[in-house]
Amino acid sequence: MKLIGAMASPYVTRVVMFARIKGIDLPLVDAPGGSPRSEEYLALTPIGKIPSLEVDGRIMAESAVICEYLEDAHPENSGFPTNAIDRATSRMISRITDIYIAPEVGPMFRMLNPANRDDAVIETAAANFAKYFGFLEHFMGDGPFCVGAKATLGDCALAPHMMLMKKVVFPNIEPIEDPTAGGGRLADWWQAIEADPVCGETVGEYGLAVDSFMQGMGQRIINK
Repeated sequence: MKLIGAMASPYVTRVVMFARIKGIDLPLVDAPGGSPRSEEYLALTPIGKIPSLEVDGRIMAESAVICEYLEDAHPENSGFPTNAIDRATSRMISRITDIYIAPEVGPMFRMLNPANRDDAVIETAAANFAKYFGFLEHFMGDGPFCVGAKATLGDCALAPHMMLMKKVVFPNIEPIEDPTAGGGRLADWWQAIEADPVCGETVGEYGLAVDSFMQGMGQRIINK
């Protein structure tokens, strides 16, 4: 079993973190052909995105599906809370991340160059982010993690996207505010993520990968 992708992806990082909190040794390898768009990789998954998981010669795609598979195949040391409502809550945090927050992040890369900024787009994004962060705080269970005292699926989904925003969005694009700064539920949650040996190390690795991306290909986006 091996994970195909790179740590510069928040979706790859999600699976890596989930596997680590479960204690699963999951090797991470580059996409064949050097790109998710290569013919070699598209032959494995025509979706053409990372990550994908190879298990006994079969390929599955989509980070959420991969995490669910890892839980089903390795139920020991669960990556989910113990009771049904808390498990649903952890999935809810993952779902809010994917459906509401993640789609807002991509367009912000086009706003990094002040010369190309659209104030109307940024104002709309700021309002949306504030609303969606409110969704998270509303549905999160007792802390310090998204549900309880142990990191679960929801934390693995949200933490990489929050790190991406802390690296790219919050410091560069006003008036989008960092909900982990100061007090509040998300601030307490982020402190727990950073303090946890597995989560803190994993988001730290991802942060370095984002830095490298921004210094390379990301720099070309800024200079357009």
